[in-house]
Amino acid sequence: MIVSLLYKVTRKLLTVPSVLLLRGTAKDAELLVLRHENAVLRRQLAGPVRDEPADRFWFAALSGLIPRRHWREFFPVTPGTLLAWHRRLIAEKWDYTARQHTGRPPTPAAVKKLVLRLARENPRWGHRRIKGS
Repeated sequence: MIVSLLYKVTRKLLTVPSVLLLRGTAKDAELLVLRHENAVLRRQLAGPVRDEPADRFWFAALSGLIPRRHWREFFPVTPGTLLAWHRRLIAEKWDYTARQHTGRPPTPAAVKKLVLRLARENPRWGHRRIKGS
């Protein structure tokens, strides 16, 4: 939720200059993208380029400021890659597998004690009579 809020705030802050300076904003955004790409490449000079979540956030925030026809020239990723990042982020956010509890809830300890006591005191009853059906 915090990342989503930060993304929205950053996106709004970056769109303010675009309203004021229509042409200059696209150039500034392109420069910001290129500078950030350089920083990422310097950071990972020894190995393959792997964008971290902060890098993805930055590219996604700047993507709205640059016209689509200029993306190939400045962005290190395609629009499809941005959409894939977004899909993965949403899938992780709404993944409830760790929180799901399947099956019947556990029987309270008091009920277990009562059933065992009834079974001990009345050995001829059987499970159907103790269960109540």
